[in-house]
Amino acid sequence: MYTGKEYLESLNDGRVVYLNGEKIDDVTTHPAYRNSARSYARMYDALHDPATRDILTAENEYGDRTHKFFITPKSSQDLLGARDAIAEWSKLNYGFMGRTPDYKASFIGHLDGLAPYYEGFEDNAKAWYRKAAKELPFVNHTVINPQVDRSKPLHENKDVFVRAVAERDDGIIVSGAKMVGTAAALTHYNFVANYGTIDLGDGDHSHALIFFVPMNAPGVKMISRQSYELQAATTGTPFDYPLSSRFDENDAVIVLDNVFIPWEDVLCYKNIRISNNFVPESGFVNRFTFHGCTRLAVKLDFMTGLLLKATEAAGTKNFRGVQAQIGEVVAIRNMFWGLSTAMATDPDIGPNGLAIPNGASSAAYRALAPSSWVRVKGIFEQVVAGGLIQLPSSAKDFLNPEIKPYLDQYYRGTGIDAEDKVKLLKMVWDTIGSEFGGRHELYEVNYAGNHENIRMEALFQAEAVGAADRYKAFADSALNDYDLNGWTNKTWAEVETVNS
Repeated sequence: MYTGKEYLESLNDGRVVYLNGEKIDDVTTHPAYRNSARSYARMYDALHDPATRDILTAENEYGDRTHKFFITPKSSQDLLGARDAIAEWSKLNYGFMGRTPDYKASFIGHLDGLAPYYEGFEDNAKAWYRKAAKELPFVNHTVINPQVDRSKPLHENKDVFVRAVAERDDGIIVSGAKMVGTAAALTHYNFVANYGTIDLGDGDHSHALIFFVPMNAPGVKMISRQSYELQAATTGTPFDYPLSSRFDENDAVIVLDNVFIPWEDVLCYKNIRISNNFVPESGFVNRFTFHGCTRLAVKLDFMTGLLLKATEAAGTKNFRGVQAQIGEVVAIRNMFWGLSTAMATDPDIGPNGLAIPNGASSAAYRALAPSSWVRVKGIFEQVVAGGLIQLPSSAKDFLNPEIKPYLDQYYRGTGIDAEDKVKLLKMVWDTIGSEFGGRHELYEVNYAGNHENIRMEALFQAEAVGAADRYKAFADSALNDYDLNGWTNKTWAEVETVNS
C-alpha cells in the first residue's frame, strides 16, 4: 500500500488538469490542491502507523494486507471491521471528505466475489481486486452523463456521452464526458460506468461500458470547479477557513478525448444487460451507502460537538428551546450510527456467502440523509444565529493593535475570550456558510441520487425482497377480521351480543 510520500510522488505523472484557464503543472504544490493532497497523504500514512494500522487494515484471502473495506466480506464481523476502518479514516477530515481512497472499495471490494457477473471479463475483475488490495490506488468514479439536454433521448445526445468509438486488438478507444469526478485531480484512476438504463437505439451498444482509466492517460482532461482551497489561501488564513483550506475534494468534469483503454482495464463492453444492471446487482449501492452513512455519522459527531461548544460560548446551552434543538441533532447523529451498525450486523447474503450491507437500512439512509443534513444546518442557523454574521473579517483584525481592544471587549463569550470564540464561529461558518459549506449542503442533498430516485428505490427495494408483500399481508390480517356482517374472527365478541 502507498505511504503518504509515495502517494504524493505518484500524482506528478503528467496528468492534465485545468483550473481558472490554467493547466496545472503539479497538483501537489499548486495552492488549489496541495493541502487536500496532504490530507489524503495523511490517510495513507495512517495505514502504516502502529497506532491505527490494526483498525484500518487486515490480510485478505490472498494474504495481502489492505484496508478492511477492500476485503471480500463474508460475515457481519467483517462488515463491522470495515465500518470502523471507514470511520477511522473519516475522522482525519471530520467527515468532510466523502470520496476518499476507501470510497471506491464500495465497488472494488466485491470484484473477486462477484467476478462471474462481468461475463467475458471475469479475470479482469479478479486482477483489479488483487491490484487494489496491494496498492490501494485512489480511484474516483463518474457514472452520470453531463447535463446537456435531458429532455432528449440518449441517442440524440450520444456525441456527448462516453462511448466506444473504435476497437483494436489490444483494447478500445473511447470518447465523451462524464460528471462529477470528485477529487479526480488527486486520484490515480477514473472508474467509468452508467447509473440508469441505456438505450441509444438502432442497436447501438457503444455506450454500454464499464472500465478503469489512469488519470494521466493521453486524452484524459479534467476541468475543475473553482477551488475553495485556493480562495481560502488567497483571501484568508487557516483561522478564517479551517476546513476549506485543507479538505476541499475538488470536483471535475472528466473529458475523454479518444482515449485508449486496454482490454485488461475493461469490465463490460457493449453488453446492455450488464451495464444496465451494474448498479443494483454489483452490491455497489449497498456498499456506497454503507461508506456514506458511516462518513456522515462521523461528520455529525463533529457537528454535534461544534453546536455544543457554540451554544456554551453564547451562554444559551441551558435554554429549553436550544436544548431541544441540540437534542434533535444528537438524535439525528444516533440514527445514522444506528443505520451504519444495522447495515453491518444484519447483512444481506449474496452469491457464495458474500455479506452485503443490509439493503433496507441502505435505502433508509439514502432517503433520510439529505433532509437530515438540511435540518442540522437549519438548527445551526437558528441557534447560533447572528453570531455567524458579526464576525471580524479575518485573523488580521486581531493583529491590529488599534482594534484588538474592541474585539477583546465586544466579541468575547461565556467563559471564552474573543479570539477563541471567533475561531470557533469561523469553523462553524466554514461548515455551513462559506462556499465550502454551501458545496457540502449540495453534496449531502444529492450524494445518494436525485430526490425522487432515493425515495422510489426504498420502495423498489422493499418490493424486490418481498417486504412490501409482508406489509400488505400484515394490513390484510386486520382487514380480514371483519366484513359487512360483523367479525369473521371468533376472538371478538359477537355484534348482536353487544347490541342486546
